[in-house]
Amino acid sequence: MSDDLLEPEGEIVVGAMVDDGGVPEPDGDDLPSDPKEAIAFLLDARRRSQDEATSHLGDLQRVAAEFENYRKRALRERDEIVTRASQSLVHDLLPVLDSFDAALVAAATTGDDGFLVGLRTTHQLLMDVLARQGLEAIPAAGLPFDPSLHEAVSGGGSGHLVVTAEMRRGYSLRGRVLRPSLVAVATEDAGGGESG
Repeated sequence: MSDDLLEPEGEIVVGAMVDDGGVPEPDGDDLPSDPKEAIAFLLDARRRSQDEATSHLGDLQRVAAEFENYRKRALRERDEIVTRASQSLVHDLLPVLDSFDAALVAAATTGDDGFLVGLRTTHQLLMDVLARQGLEAIPAAGLPFDPSLHEAVSGGGSGHLVVTAEMRRGYSLRGRVLRPSLVAVATEDAGGGESG
């Protein structure tokens, strides 16, 4: 036994022996009178206190992990809500883009260059805003027919199909098809030409 635990008369000093950061000292009635038993009792009390602290730490860590999972789930749900709202708005604007495309074709035939430039500029501004939201035009004309991106409304055949014309532009939003392109297709023959 170390000297700092002994009083000059050789008695055990209970307060000096255990500095456990908050384990209450036992009442004089609970503490065994035999010094060895008292030490064993105090060490056991300390062990129980440490076990309880470890249990509380485990509980705290579980609560922290559950909160972190909740936070991540809430962020995902918020992002999904924003994405759905944005998708709905962009989808509602697709007829506006269709009208712009038709107006650009019509304006090109009128010969009014000022009107055409203004229309193209306005169209490009709208496309830039929608592109920042993740909207992309689906390429179609001259490409192989892809039923996940294109909807064939004329032509056809069997074998390797190629898109020959685009009737209505399709769009994807953040990598997901928002609206497929309406296209005409033809069978590509073995010589590289198309038949239709």
